[in-house]
Amino acid sequence: MSRVGRRPINIPNGVKIAIEGRTVKIEAKGKTLEHEIPYDFVVEEKDKVLVVSRPSDSRINRSLHGTTRSLLQNMITGLTTGFEKKLRIQGVGYKATMKGKTLVLDIGFSHSISHTPPEEITIEATTATEILVKGIDKQKVGEVAAEIRDYYPPEPYKGKGIRYVDEYVRQKQGKSIA
Repeated sequence: MSRVGRRPINIPNGVKIAIEGRTVKIEAKGKTLEHEIPYDFVVEEKDKVLVVSRPSDSRINRSLHGTTRSLLQNMITGLTTGFEKKLRIQGVGYKATMKGKTLVLDIGFSHSISHTPPEEITIEATTATEILVKGIDKQKVGEVAAEIRDYYPPEPYKGKGIRYVDEYVRQKQGKSIA
């Protein structure tokens, strides 16, 4: 049994938390994130610590308890340090460039692929083969990185495609003449 929901969340300096009904607003560095907590859950701020408590020990409440706590923790982490995902392009002649805020991918198709991220997400092409996706919302950062990866997922025979930096793609052996 997980006890993630019972752990308190430390609130760093410079982070303001406002609890209005079922909505929790967290503000830091001039940016704000909101989350609506599930029914009957209680979120309290005590001595620079945020505590989430559930109404009962029913199965649904136990599952939502840890999830709610993790979402609030991720909001605080996103506002203080931010989240980032790194992608790498592999393939001869494949590259990524930035045109303004738009990412332009040349990945072996007859045309270039343009990807414009949402306003709160920034994309950087650090080198011709590396892409960095940054933002304050963990879910949106992961979603944008997954959208970019979906343009050309890594294929198992030659290893070409767009992959996460820490992703391992197992190479398969091609057909052989026996």
